[in-house]
Amino acid sequence: MFKTLDELGSGNRVLVRLDLNSPVEDGIVKDNRRFARHARTVRELVEDGHRVVVMAHQGRPGRDSFVSLDQHADLLAEYVETPVGFVDDVHGDEAVDAIRGLDAGEILLLENVRMSDDELPEKPAEEHADSEFVQTLAPEFDCYINDAYSAAHRSHASLVGFPLVLPAYAGRVMEAEYEANTSIASREFDGQVTMVLGGAKATDVIDVMSALDEAIDHYLLGGIVGELFLRAAGYDVGYDVGGTELYDHQWEQNEERIRELLAERSDRITLPFDLAYEDAADERAEFPVTDDVEKDFPLLDVGSTTVERYGEVIEDSAAVFVKGALGVFEDERFSTGTVGVLETIATTDCFSVIGGGDTSRAIELYGLDEEYFSHVSIAGGAYVRALTGQSLPGVDALTRSCERVESSVDQ
Repeated sequence: MFKTLDELGSGNRVLVRLDLNSPVEDGIVKDNRRFARHARTVRELVEDGHRVVVMAHQGRPGRDSFVSLDQHADLLAEYVETPVGFVDDVHGDEAVDAIRGLDAGEILLLENVRMSDDELPEKPAEEHADSEFVQTLAPEFDCYINDAYSAAHRSHASLVGFPLVLPAYAGRVMEAEYEANTSIASREFDGQVTMVLGGAKATDVIDVMSALDEAIDHYLLGGIVGELFLRAAGYDVGYDVGGTELYDHQWEQNEERIRELLAERSDRITLPFDLAYEDAADERAEFPVTDDVEKDFPLLDVGSTTVERYGEVIEDSAAVFVKGALGVFEDERFSTGTVGVLETIATTDCFSVIGGGDTSRAIELYGLDEEYFSHVSIAGGAYVRALTGQSLPGVDALTRSCERVESSVDQ
């Protein structure tokens, strides 16, 4: 498939792509689990005596989150427990000079790769490999390491260009994410497989359901997609009220597919039994989903009965995959669905993968221990693409690099 750090050796000049993209508030970069995850790869490279140069991105041009990586260097250093130098340049003379000045075991972080005009265009790997960005930096290194699984669905220069001109390896995050997120297709489980689906992006969820087909025994729905499926089932929910713009346009885009899935898999799709809202006293209130239900106010979570029923299915499962939150968990009043399901998974003897940025954030926000889950993904778009069987350009580039090296050895 692709080479990993187990095959790398020691004492190389290595160019490493991480995903350190983080929330930014008032110009301050906030810590998140990505630093801790990627620190394992960087620390291992330092211990093996490599000269380590790190590439990463932050935000997109034109957005408030598009800032320098100078703060990221300090955050990464805390987790690696080794100083991380920073150079305010991506691939100019200043960057090249700093790279050449590194000693074994030292780390250098380059400036935000999205500040290079060569980085962002979605192009074939061959075109990126010929860019000034890649052609300038590649000769300074012995190999390239991609640890940025969460960005692997992008065909950007730092992700797909370097593997075509350098021996390429997967970092520890890339390796673990790929193995866990493709396990639905690659593993066999001794028992039923359940998928908990929620979140705000109904199209993503529907794509996942369509792609997985017979691989899943039970679908447990919540969030916006749960309401849209309830709407298709004939209940008076799943549309915008109170100024929201979350439901109606997604219904228009997906109504036919939702109705088809509900008809084809009615025995495997479980919809919320009750829903929660904010009452006049600003408290959480719940009502059962019945034929006479009416949506007069925003619905913010699944109800307690739903959590209990979903929990019974989870407890009988050999594997559980999660994509998306079941409610507005950032508000503690409406965290019951998301946190309740996660707590049940944590105490159930099953293989479990928790995917999507929001869902994994709930684990951190409510103090759940990651060790109780088989894998907690830090990927969003890449996780969805993996579940739907779509290729990931970043992974494909690593595979091509491996094939190229093996072909040259055979000749």
